[in-house]
Amino acid sequence: MANVTFSSPLLPKDVTVYAVAGDTHTLLKVAQKNKIPLPFECEDGNCGSCVIEVVSLSDKPFMAQDLSEKERATLLAAGKLSKAEIEEAVVNDKPPRYRLACQYIVRDEDVLVKFSGEPGVV
Repeated sequence: MANVTFSSPLLPKDVTVYAVAGDTHTLLKVAQKNKIPLPFECEDGNCGSCVIEVVSLSDKPFMAQDLSEKERATLLAAGKLSKAEIEEAVVNDKPPRYRLACQYIVRDEDVLVKFSGEPGVV
């Protein structure tokens, strides 16, 4: 099990939910299931409206999956990641802090997910 804590100005306080590690549901689906008002539009990684900042709360190494080509292109176009940050993520196998909730799959780690509530803005 993983604890996922959502933090946003839209929430009266941070909300922590439990997610099944290794489940193939995205973080967006976890948010929807728990009635977290995370903005989204396409649910396919094309629009960038569900951009989030992910912070590991575990002592273990960060385990999130690699960025897909679509997620890289969308975050680069939105100005959330630079080419250097993408290169560092690929070379060092370390996921960047900005992700798309519709692409991010929760692993066996506790994370803090920050979002502004405005589509495309963290």
